[in-house]
Amino acid sequence: MKKNLIQTLLTTALIAVSGVAAAQNIAIVNGKAVPKTRLDVILTNSAAQAKAQNQQLPPNFEAQVKERLITLEIFSQEAMKRGLDRSDSYKMQVEMARQSALANALLEDEIKKAAPSDAAIQAEYDKYVKENGGKEYKARHILVETEDGAKAIIAQLKKGAEFAVLARKDSKDSGSGANGGELEWAGAGNFVKEFSDGMVKLSKGQLTETPVKTQFGYHIIRLDDVRDAKLVTLEQAKPEIKKQLEQQKLAKFQDDLRKSAKVE
Repeated sequence: MKKNLIQTLLTTALIAVSGVAAAQNIAIVNGKAVPKTRLDVILTNSAAQAKAQNQQLPPNFEAQVKERLITLEIFSQEAMKRGLDRSDSYKMQVEMARQSALANALLEDEIKKAAPSDAAIQAEYDKYVKENGGKEYKARHILVETEDGAKAIIAQLKKGAEFAVLARKDSKDSGSGANGGELEWAGAGNFVKEFSDGMVKLSKGQLTETPVKTQFGYHIIRLDDVRDAKLVTLEQAKPEIKKQLEQQKLAKFQDDLRKSAKVE
């Protein structure tokens, strides 16, 4: 695991454990206990964050957290001795941390309420299938500025010029042009309507007879292949759909709350 991720996990988790009551202790510093519950919460939260990023906590992570907690206790005691807890800067940071903790608690509470039903997840999946089902197309294209330029290229292709060569030389679409005009497998709905309409009319291996005009310019399209769309199953899509619906509800909650607040 990268060092900056470890530091992020430590920092985030340490903020989250503010105010946790002691049950057992990981150390006694100058007679004051450092509760084990702080360590437990940090390890739980950090493990969840690491899992979300497809990573694992390092073997010595628990020891690092313990040392960090002990160091914080030592530092905080020394700061208290110096009266720094009475400074305006400290009070401001405490207030900001309090507000941040409350805001996080509110959002966590709202996320629980925003958990989508199985019916909502099914409806979203059905929408996905409708939009992405059917056929997928493997096409190439050459994009140019003018209709005359596109017609000239079509004429060259009909005389035997190689599509990939002309795409690399003449296409305005630098991404596909560098790859010989090749586009990724995609459903018709993934393209602008004019392009899609021109593409789906073609048979496998066929070239557009006339240029296809879109907002980007004039396209020469060749359809290389067609296949049935390969869609993920409901079970495969469910975690992502659930997360997406939760985020949508959370965004609406935040927006509604902000609009209802009287800000002068």
